[in-house]
Amino acid sequence: MPIIKSAIKRAKQTIKRRDRNVGIKRDIKGAVKAFHAKPSAETLAAAHSELDTAVKKGLLKKNTVARRKSQLARIAKEAGVKLAPAKKAAAKPAAKTTTAAKKPAAKTTAAKKPATKTASTAAKKPAAKKAPAKK
Repeated sequence: MPIIKSAIKRAKQTIKRRDRNVGIKRDIKGAVKAFHAKPSAETLAAAHSELDTAVKKGLLKKNTVARRKSQLARIAKEAGVKLAPAKKAAAKPAAKTTTAAKKPAAKTTAAKKPATKTASTAAKKPAAKKAPAKK
């Protein structure tokens, strides 16, 4: 067991990271096994999601995950699995409506900001003119 405080903390962090990494890897293996047992669009999406999580957490490299996902996609194609992109298409318009609702609010705040910006730029103009005079 370490004696130095920083080494003790590092040992605790290592244990936490290892537990998290092992859990994510276990989830990946379970999702991939479920896909191999019963290839379907849902199990493929679950496996892809777990692999993407591993990249996000820094557990696996991006190209490794891309290779694994392409292997799963090839198996899905051979099994005759048809992907369902309709769910994603339905989710995107809903996101656009929420951003459209946010835009007018941003415009109203932007209208208030130029008054403050002109005051700050007016204060900066004399300083900019003095800089060339010093040369």
